[in-house]
Amino acid sequence: VQLQASGGGLVQSGGSLRLSCAYSGVTFISYHMAWFRQAPEKEREFVAGISVTGSSSHYSDPVKGRFTISRDNAKNTVSLQMNSLKPEDTAVYYCAADLARGAIVSKVIGTYDYWGQGTQVTVSS
Repeated sequence: VQLQASGGGLVQSGGSLRLSCAYSGVTFISYHMAWFRQAPEKEREFVAGISVTGSSSHYSDPVKGRFTISRDNAKNTVSLQMNSLKPEDTAVYYCAADLARGAIVSKVIGTYDYWGQGTQVTVSS
């Protein structure tokens, strides 16, 4: 299983970016998918997650209302639309896959089986 994240970059405060994560491997639709981020000198944190069918999604409080996670099971991709970006959103963003052992999308790092390489998002003030 490989996850390839892309779409990061430098954007001004208030701007938008769209991250994408391409999955290659076995049975994409068996995995809950999520985005995490890690800012310098901080721990990796959950940002958003989506269930195998896309019927449910969850967000951390700092991004709720600004970010939207989506997935295309036909194309084996998961995306994160980030609007109204703030300097505190600056981080390396990682996509991750969790073999769906249950219906709930986990926010726990250790639950996730596979990780992408990360893509840098920098928001200038």
